[in-house]
Amino acid sequence: MGEIVGAGLLSHVPTIVLPEETRLELNGDKEITLVTGLRQLRQEVFETADYDTVVVLDSHWATTVEFVVTAQDRRAGLFTSEELPRGMCRMPYDFAGDPELAHGIAAYAEKHGTWITAIDDPCLPIYYATINLWKFLGEGLPDKRWVTIGVCQTGDMEDHLRLGRALADGIAATPGRKVLLIASGALSHTFWPLRQLRDHESSDPSHIFSPQARAADYERIAWFKQGRHDRVLQTMPEFWPYKPEAGFSHYLMMAGALGEEACTAPGRQYGEYENSIGTGQAHLWFDRPAEGWTAPRAARLPHGPHDPGDPQHSVEPQLSPAPHADQES
Repeated sequence: MGEIVGAGLLSHVPTIVLPEETRLELNGDKEITLVTGLRQLRQEVFETADYDTVVVLDSHWATTVEFVVTAQDRRAGLFTSEELPRGMCRMPYDFAGDPELAHGIAAYAEKHGTWITAIDDPCLPIYYATINLWKFLGEGLPDKRWVTIGVCQTGDMEDHLRLGRALADGIAATPGRKVLLIASGALSHTFWPLRQLRDHESSDPSHIFSPQARAADYERIAWFKQGRHDRVLQTMPEFWPYKPEAGFSHYLMMAGALGEEACTAPGRQYGEYENSIGTGQAHLWFDRPAEGWTAPRAARLPHGPHDPGDPQHSVEPQLSPAPHADQES
């Protein structure tokens, strides 16, 4: 029986793969902590944990009529981003896939009332939401396999939770498989307009697009640290106005795999909460609790310096449609 042994909500922001001198120039001669955070995460988790496969829930890969999971034996090539070709140009990648797991996940689509197809086409595009994190966390670890699942731009919150449920069942049904999940994407995700964005390239959170978006991000980071996935899911309608990347579908798929509102795993943050031309970025990692992802919740953690408190929400779980990926800013 397979199992999910760890999971993370991680930022793939393009700045992390720029040359160091460029990063420092953009950030007042200071390294962005999203870079140092990923380096620490690699040392503490990706180089030491007992796992076979990484599954990336990629907020940049938007499919239309079904969810797609990569099923190639190996993916290798050079990646140039159509979005930012100056900063992400001819980046080499080479990693093993996990066809058995991919087909195992797709086999649970009908059970969960959704559509999932495993695709092994070698010409299938790849996106920097996968590549950038592999460069930090996977490159140089040749025995680890990487698989990607895209968001579905016609799917709503319930659809992405269903994908997560199928993902969990597919992992459980794959003998001996130990898996790390990565929800690759941002929190609030509104860019500054082109004529203004070069005034907002610093990582300082004061450059987040609005104070309201910054406050919403801090609130969810505090809940993640407390293991309050229920609060995050119950208040999705309140978060969507701040345009979380891909409607926060990358997180919703991960939450569906970890038990949804019953998930109690507290997160630890690697690096600081930072800005990227208006968008909110953070790395949060969730280890599997000894008693399982839905173990009884531990005592509340003390409020951190940016924790807005623990407001009581009476909002019942709502499954109204999330903004589609093609409506993102």
